[in-house]
Amino acid sequence: MPGCTTCPVPSVEQSFDPRFRTILWVALLSNAAMFMVELIASIVSGSVSLQADALDFFGDTANYGISLFVLGMSLKARSAAALFKSATMALFGFWVIGSAVYRAIVGTVPDAAVMGGVGLLALAVNISVALMLFRYRGGDSNMRSIWLCSRNDAIGNVAVMLAASGVFITATGWPDIAVAAIIAGLNISAAFQVFQQARAERRGKQPRSGPAMQL
Repeated sequence: MPGCTTCPVPSVEQSFDPRFRTILWVALLSNAAMFMVELIASIVSGSVSLQADALDFFGDTANYGISLFVLGMSLKARSAAALFKSATMALFGFWVIGSAVYRAIVGTVPDAAVMGGVGLLALAVNISVALMLFRYRGGDSNMRSIWLCSRNDAIGNVAVMLAASGVFITATGWPDIAVAAIIAGLNISAAFQVFQQARAERRGKQPRSGPAMQL
């Protein structure tokens, strides 16, 4: 995954940017709708990678809601919200790993057509949200958590589509399980990054004004 080497750090004025608030609302509603779509699709298709992606959408919906609530508050308040969000990101990651292990034991084969179609729809939604949030990818841990979630989801959608192809070609559930594990790993990795930055902010350190953390 490409790193962000020149991420701008938003100023205080950017934190109150009305456009940013509007983007968060659009992202929240889009993610809530896709959570329902993917949750139903994961049940219909029996896909653990779609389940993982659905949980991502649910987590992101909560993420955007919390971010809207703390927008304009102090850095410590925003970092406290980021700590909570990092915990939920990690929790979803471990939940998906558990589900993947279960599916590996049961040995079910998901519906590749449903996986591919829903994955393509989810990718279109996440790319749109990620493009809107791109300029806000630097800054404090709260803004960073928003960008990481959107970026991870877009990557996860591509992976789900690749898993659908793998399931179709091999007629096994292993590609689905492998992609679910990758999505879980992205969540856990992002959670760790957000946790580190939020903890530093809680100790009174400001977000870096130079190059942002490498991913």
